[in-house]
Amino acid sequence: MQTGKAIKINIGEIELPAHLNETDTAARVAEILPITASVNLWGEEIYFSIPLETGLENARETVSLGDMAYWPQGNALCLFFGQTPVSTADEIKPLSAVNIIGGIDGDLEQLKQVRQGDKITITE
Repeated sequence: MQTGKAIKINIGEIELPAHLNETDTAARVAEILPITASVNLWGEEIYFSIPLETGLENARETVSLGDMAYWPQGNALCLFFGQTPVSTADEIKPLSAVNIIGGIDGDLEQLKQVRQGDKITITE
């Protein structure tokens, strides 16, 4: 069961419930909502720049399916819905360490329809 702040992710016709956890990085992301950006795809990872600069916080080199993370190296928010180009058979790996800030609570399969450049909006 998710804990933390409920948020929504909208990409075109797709609307997914999600949540932010109780980390400092997640709190800083919550302060800048709503966020609207253009989607970048890297394998089955959506990422996009956000107006936040912060360092590593309990950073992880591997993530779980549905994790939402902040990537300090790129000042970007990342949504993981499958394998990235550097993943192994049993692990989902970001390019470099990320701060897990929450998770997607909806149907991740929908994210496979998302295309490079689609507009994404994250709101409370």
